Amino acid sequence: MKATIGKGITGGSIAAPPSKSYTIRALFAAALAEGESRITNPLIADDTEAAAEVLTQLGATIGRQSDFWTITGGYLKPPPHQKLNCRQSAATLRFLAPVCAALEGLSRITFAPGLARRPLTPLFGIFRQLGVTSELVDNYLNVYGRCGRFKTSAVSLPGNVTSQFASGLLLAAPLAADGLVIRLTTPAESRDYLRMTVDCLRRFGVDVKVSDDLTEFHVGHQSYRPADYTVEGDWSSASYFLGLGAIAGKVKVAGLNPASFQADRFMLNCLHTMGANLSIDGHAVTVSQSPLQAVCIDLSQAIDLLPTVACLAAVAGGQSVITGVARARLKESDRVEAVSRNLKKMGIDVVAESDQLTITGGEPRGAVIDSFDDHRIAMAFAMLAAVCGDTVILGAECVSKTYPGFWEDLKKAGGKVILSE
Repeated sequence: MKATIGKGITGGSIAAPPSKSYTIRALFAAALAEGESRITNPLIADDTEAAAEVLTQLGATIGRQSDFWTITGGYLKPPPHQKLNCRQSAATLRFLAPVCAALEGLSRITFAPGLARRPLTPLFGIFRQLGVTSELVDNYLNVYGRCGRFKTSAVSLPGNVTSQFASGLLLAAPLAADGLVIRLTTPAESRDYLRMTVDCLRRFGVDVKVSDDLTEFHVGHQSYRPADYTVEGDWSSASYFLGLGAIAGKVKVAGLNPASFQADRFMLNCLHTMGANLSIDGHAVTVSQSPLQAVCIDLSQAIDLLPTVACLAAVAGGQSVITGVARARLKESDRVEAVSRNLKKMGIDVVAESDQLTITGGEPRGAVIDSFDDHRIAMAFAMLAAVCGDTVILGAECVSKTYPGFWEDLKKAGGKVILSE
């Protein structure tokens, strides 16, 4: 499918979709709690469906209503003759594998080929320390769970690859017979995602002790407790519409928590620094079009914002330098390369280095944009296309990974969108 974007927006308001990261964390915690939990306002998208499916295969029961899910969890067990398919969800894979290591028996985990290029090495290092046998064959990961009887009660892993391995360990830690101490050997580059995991665990009754610098976590053997959990709005998904207001018109995004643990609330700092005209009223953020200025900004703690900020830099006055981008090369696409190629197609000067993008703002022109089957590339360039029009986004269906309603919301915000095969 392709999306053809016309120039300009009439302005409007949308509600931020639910947080993908919190929905998946809450699903895992609820599945591990004995009894019935309720998750209100869950995100329904490819990634969350993947998490729900594998947890159901492990033995959780998930009942779906229009605006909430009920999850009955407790004793989970790997299915003897079924593969646990994580699809394209890196979070589901990286949370599921440590949890399966704490269950009893063989778990056969599979995933989309695209996930194979993303880091898995730290996972095997974790399993070796725990005494858990694992093997990777093609796109199948076999994990021989030990029912929480690990050979050690302390695990070390690097913090500068992805926080999801540590988050997966945190989810599994209460199942460890002797508890678990998790130590990061390097500072975490996604600290807020770890805060999100700890916050979710505590909401489901798990006590976690955390060092001030977020490099050491102590979790004793304990039980998850059922909870009523409401998923807040997603700052990552909202970033495209906040940026849209800044460069093309006036957009209001409701359902955002300014005090959220989500890393991508950093979008507010980016917009402030670039001189955007924005206001916050409770849980609603309104951004109006105004001239933007170039920035020097480090995105190492909010790496998913790279496509959005890069597209804003394309119309900002002056030369922007975006650092801390190396991990963006290991996402659904090499986002440094994808952003660079597509901006150049639109006539914008870009210099890409290993951990830095330098973008000279100008007047982008319409182009055919390759999404590289990456939801964040498609959505960010749809935002930028409202400035120049005459733009076609290829592979537009990829937004279903995290934001199936994106194209409809773009229309609600006054965007000119035509979808076609």
